[in-house]
Amino acid sequence: MYAVIKTGGKQYRVQPGDVIVVEKLDGEAGSNVSFGDVLMLGGEKGVTLGAPLIAGAAVAATLVETRKGEKIKIFKKTRRQGYRRTNGHRQMESVLRITGIDGAGEKAKWDGETSLMTKAEMNLRARGLAPRVETTEAKPAKAAKAAAAPKAEAAAKKAPAKKAAPKAKPASTDEA
Repeated sequence: MYAVIKTGGKQYRVQPGDVIVVEKLDGEAGSNVSFGDVLMLGGEKGVTLGAPLIAGAAVAATLVETRKGEKIKIFKKTRRQGYRRTNGHRQMESVLRITGIDGAGEKAKWDGETSLMTKAEMNLRARGLAPRVETTEAKPAKAAKAAAAPKAEAAAKKAPAKKAAPKAKPASTDEA
């Protein structure tokens, strides 16, 4: 099932489980948001169009984060006058996870878990720069490493390190 909703002066086609980026909405991360401006619903019973809205239809979402969007550069110039101005702007935006659609006698829910991990944190983790939180399970793992250490030492004693073969000198071309 899908729906077309209107928010922030734009229209979005959404399904349960989708992540969308919209104009800034009020609320904290993890709060629930509901959209009543549903323009169209599509599902197993067919397509339902609103005139302009569908009465009683709603789309539920969870606010994942509010962040700044991509930077937009503004450059102004007047020819042959030495006038140049550069400016920039970053619009605030909200990231939403669609959790359910209800209307026209049908309901659709998303069964997954909404993660509140921000895009910046995902990028840091992908590059291995985010701090990892140690869990209580780390202590038994250290004991397992201590038990494996004698095995590693025994393997190192059995196989001595190999030495690199000496390089052969190239033949000289001056010999005549």
